[in-house]
Amino acid sequence: MTDVDLVVDFLNTVDHDAHTDVLSDPDAWRRWLADRGLADSTAVRAVRSALRAAVGDPVGSPAGAAAAVTVELAADGVPRLVAADVVGAVLAAASRLAVLGQWARVKICPAGDCRWAFFDRSRNRSRTWCSMQVCGNREKARAWRSRGQVPR
Repeated sequence: MTDVDLVVDFLNTVDHDAHTDVLSDPDAWRRWLADRGLADSTAVRAVRSALRAAVGDPVGSPAGAAAAVTVELAADGVPRLVAADVVGAVLAAASRLAVLGQWARVKICPAGDCRWAFFDRSRNRSRTWCSMQVCGNREKARAWRSRGQVPR
């Protein structure tokens, strides 16, 4: 799993459109962790909220977050950030994205009924919506209707 996948998947453990939260379902949360080979942590909700706020979620709680992460020199001679739990793994992945200048590409869809996290892969980093076919189209249609234009 890539750093982008881990961070975006973690941010999307809450689905505002479907009104679901993986963290509120112990079985779903255990499956999520097992699928990624990660251990649980006590600060999961606070870190998710802080990370979501950091990438633009208007209802996230902007706060600091910390986790124990170590640097390990692997047998292949490549240094790696290693974490003991999910919070450390997600923050290490986010740190690697920041070091690579990719953190600003992690965004939250501005549609009020969506707020899905996504990674902006556009060349000029200008993508706004998680999906142009769903949220972007819906928002553009709303704007068009609010301008009083009617189809002929």
